[in-house]
Amino acid sequence: MKRRPAESERAEDNLAFLATALLSLRTVEEVQAFLEDLCTPAELEAMTDRWRVVPLLQEGVPYREIHERTQVSVTTIGRVARTLERGAGGYGIAASRVCDQPVAAD
Repeated sequence: MKRRPAESERAEDNLAFLATALLSLRTVEEVQAFLEDLCTPAELEAMTDRWRVVPLLQEGVPYREIHERTQVSVTTIGRVARTLERGAGGYGIAASRVCDQPVAAD
């Protein structure tokens, strides 16, 4: 991700603005349309790949088995696993609401 010098506060504001836009959407179809407009096909594929492995990681499925089931790279699976453990907590919150999984402990 590109970073512009001396814009970290503005970047946080911009992320909050984007999050507010997402929060304003009311249906799955609206969110899907917004994401399709916002992201390239490759970005959407990367995000959906990451999201698909979250419940499998939370179930304790081994990386290689996740790869075999999803064809997501083991490298990506490892990155998602690290983010589940040490990230901001978003994966865990969303998974607990969508996948009936408990929120991952910090």
